[in-house]
Amino acid sequence: MQSSKGRPHGVGDGPDTPAGNQQDHGSPARDVTYADPWFDTSAPGWGEPDGTGGPAPSVPPARREPDAAAVRARDVYVEVQRSEAFREVRGRYRRFVVPGVTAFLAWYVAYVIAATTAPGLMGRPVAGAVNVGMLAGLGQFLTTFLLTWAYSWHARVRRDRAALELRWDTQELTRGVRRGAL
Repeated sequence: MQSSKGRPHGVGDGPDTPAGNQQDHGSPARDVTYADPWFDTSAPGWGEPDGTGGPAPSVPPARREPDAAAVRARDVYVEVQRSEAFREVRGRYRRFVVPGVTAFLAWYVAYVIAATTAPGLMGRPVAGAVNVGMLAGLGQFLTTFLLTWAYSWHARVRRDRAALELRWDTQELTRGVRRGAL
């Protein structure tokens, strides 16, 4: 690469082949402008014309004052949250998830602590090349799959129907409020 020190802009910048160096070296350097379609384009909504000649509509505010229907719809959700059915669904969820997560995390931490503090125990052979550490590591995968299966079964059998009914009731109440029926 050649230095452009002492040369006017545009001279000596071209290709290195003789056919490409057919420039008029006596003419002054000219500025080259490129038509960039993205350079001058403004984002719509910032007060610029929107293509029809008039100014683009302004951007709506991030927060609006809630109207009466929105306030009543919000009251429906608060009422549902305070209902006995909602508390039952949340209780069923917590009664499964909290012990499940606690047991799984305790099992995982026990595995990690045993692997780092008791290498003799984890390295004890069980059958051939299989040792206690390998079985415990595979047990981690097995318990992950079992916990996932148990969670999906519990959700399907114990919570999904009640949660779906609660959702349906909430949507019906919200539609009624928005139409002005309530």
